Amino acid sequence: MLRVEKLNYEIKGRKLLKDVTFQVRKGEVLAVLGANGAGKSTLMGLLCGEKKPCSGSIHLNGKLLSDYTPHILSQCRALLSQQQQMTLSFKVDEIVLMGRYPHYKNIPQAHDLEVVAETMKLCGVASFADRDFLSLSGGEQQRVHLARVLAQIWDNPDALLLLDEPISALDLHYQQKVLGIAKALARKGLMVILIVHDVNFAATYANRIMMLKNGRKLFDGTPVEVLNKKEIYTIFSVESNVTMNPRTLKPYVQLEEMYVEFDSYLERL
Repeated sequence: MLRVEKLNYEIKGRKLLKDVTFQVRKGEVLAVLGANGAGKSTLMGLLCGEKKPCSGSIHLNGKLLSDYTPHILSQCRALLSQQQQMTLSFKVDEIVLMGRYPHYKNIPQAHDLEVVAETMKLCGVASFADRDFLSLSGGEQQRVHLARVLAQIWDNPDALLLLDEPISALDLHYQQKVLGIAKALARKGLMVILIVHDVNFAATYANRIMMLKNGRKLFDGTPVEVLNKKEIYTIFSVESNVTMNPRTLKPYVQLEEMYVEFDSYLERL
């Protein structure tokens, strides 16, 4: 279980996260929603260890994150971040193998290579294993990094998988597939936290949705509980209609058109 209690984070007196408390159980997918600047990336930075909280605590499987050694923590927590800068030339399979570095000392074992092959196949990148990573499209590169992250925790059913906007560069097919992979891993016992902007993807693939605004957690519950017209307007300031999909029994959000009017320079000519 992941347990986050009264988490606070601020920079130069500006509070970016305020008293955020929540839990994620094994087998659960938690989607984090919120407008730009709501605190989503700050929260992810705290969970992955890039940032240190000003106060509050984060426990993973009954143990404070700060009590883990980096080596052990890398075996039970993995992050797919928004920014994956890579300027050196590596083959695709070499990058995916990097995810197995916490699991061997000098030479990868047969099991490590099997994991690499499995995750590459799952993410649809096995067909270009020998290609130069820098020659790939943005979406292909993102799938390679996903395979690397999955390889890192592939054989740990108690692991925490953090996905920070994992579908931003993907086409519709792979958007669906990546979220389907996340849900399948949760069914095997992993804890998954993902940041997405599409409320309907969150409704389809997440067990729970947590909605942030101005660094605070305002709503936390099942998609049916939190995805309604009032809460969506509170978080995003947009009008919407929410209906229930009769086949899936999950909410479907349809946004109303936003009409913008302004005095144009061209109109004054």
